[in-house]
Formats: sequence, structure tokens, C-alpha cells
Amino acid sequence: MSWAGTGEAFAASYAALCAGTGERLREIAGPGRGRTLLDVGAGDGTLAAAWTDAGWRVTAAEPEPSMREAARARHPKLKLVRDALPDLSFDDDRFDVVTANFVLNHVPDPRAAAAELRRVARDLVIATTWSASPTALWGEVTARAGLAPASGSRLPPEKDFARTAEGLRRMLTEVGWHPAVTELTWTWHVEPEVLWRSVTGGVAGAGAFYATLAGADRARFQMAFDELTADRSEGGRMPMTQTAAIAPSICAEGDRSRVSASGPGIRHG
Repeated sequence: MSWAGTGEAFAASYAALCAGTGERLREIAGPGRGRTLLDVGAGDGTLAAAWTDAGWRVTAAEPEPSMREAARARHPKLKLVRDALPDLSFDDDRFDVVTANFVLNHVPDPRAAAAELRRVARDLVIATTWSASPTALWGEVTARAGLAPASGSRLPPEKDFARTAEGLRRMLTEVGWHPAVTELTWTWHVEPEVLWRSVTGGVAGAGAFYATLAGADRARFQMAFDELTADRSEGGRMPMTQTAAIAPSICAEGDRSRVSASGPGIRHG
């Protein structure tokens, strides 16, 4: 799946959904107080900016130019670099905390990427992935439109991992993390036009699928989307319940007092 050119469409749509984990991640990490944080796969910079506002010294790593452009437009003071997994340009243990929010589910080699996140983190590393995502909605739209679903492009079995909390835990454990994985469920109340912007902008799997459709099939897809969202919307917004698996791992003995005890289920490894 290519994210090329999708920065503005992502910022106008799924950025708000992906930011739904932000408060929990900051609870896990504890107070900023000038500590350093690397946000890998920062997208339009929504979460990185929130970390900055919470007192962290943040570096936002994002390889896609259109995402960096969207981030600069919205957060001009944010420190942005073009680094990409699995080869970050930082020294070992460079940052107090390293985060990757919904990143490992998109990279071609999740284990290599996870190992690299761990390499540059001194105290704590946190990764998230979807347990339940908007993919289910787009599957329903596709079925209602009478279209054949996309075949998808799964990773080779030796690279992939089960897209569940337990699957994430096992994969991270294989590369030396000591994750205490929990799940966070919340409801995103979204305007249908915002969701549709993600499709026409080529964002994620639904956008990639829509781009492959011819004119008549595009019309059927949009009609099915309009019907489904009209059925489910309340006051002009559609509630979408999503679940994220959140995996924090303490990296070293160090000063663990800087990691909040309020973080759900953190255990020292």
C-alpha cells in the first residue's frame, strides 16, 4: 500500500482517529518535563504536536513528503525529519521514549522495524496496531455495492504477525521487547464526508481499492457508502467503535520513576 501524496487527505480524515490513542500513550509515558521523544511514522504531526504541548522535546520522523508538508502546515514549530524504518539515523539509546502509533501494521518487515525502534529508545518504547479498524466498514460497503473485495497484499508468512493483541505481543517478544499489551476501545464520531475524503484521497486500503475501480463501479461504491452511512449516522455523524492494541516495553533498568505507574498493565522486563 502506497501512502504517496495522501498527506492532506489523511490529515483531513484518519488523523483524528489515529490520535485516539494519544491520551493513553501519554499516561503510560508519564510527565514530559523536557524528556526526549521520537515519534516514528508521525503522519501529519497531530500526536507529535500533542506530545510537545505536554512538555516533551519531540522529534517527528516521517518518510512521506506529503505527510511532512501537511505537518509543517499545521505545526510549523515541530521538528521533522525524513527518517524511515527499519533504518533510523540516530545513535543507540538516543531518546528517552520512542513511539510508533499504527506503524508496524504497515511496514514490510515488522520485526526489523520493531528492533530498530527498540535500538534508539533509552527508557521506554511503545507501539500500537489495530485490533479492530475501519477496514470492517469498507468491507461492508464493498459487499453492499456488489463488488469483489480487494485480494489484499499480506506479508509473507515469515514476516507477518497476527493482527491481535496477542499476535503483537508475540512478535515484539521475538525481537527482545518485554511488552505488556493492553487494548483500548473508543468510539469515533465522524462525519460521512470526512470518511469519503479518505477514499477519494487514496488513504489506506479503502482508498487504494477505490482507485482501482472504473466509473460505474465507483458510482456503486459511493452509493453503497451513502446508504450505509445514512442508516447509521446520528446527528450528522456516524459512530465507529475501534480497538487498538498498545504495547509498551521498558528498555533498561535506568530511572523507571520517569515511567508513570498509571500506565495500564506495565511490567518491568
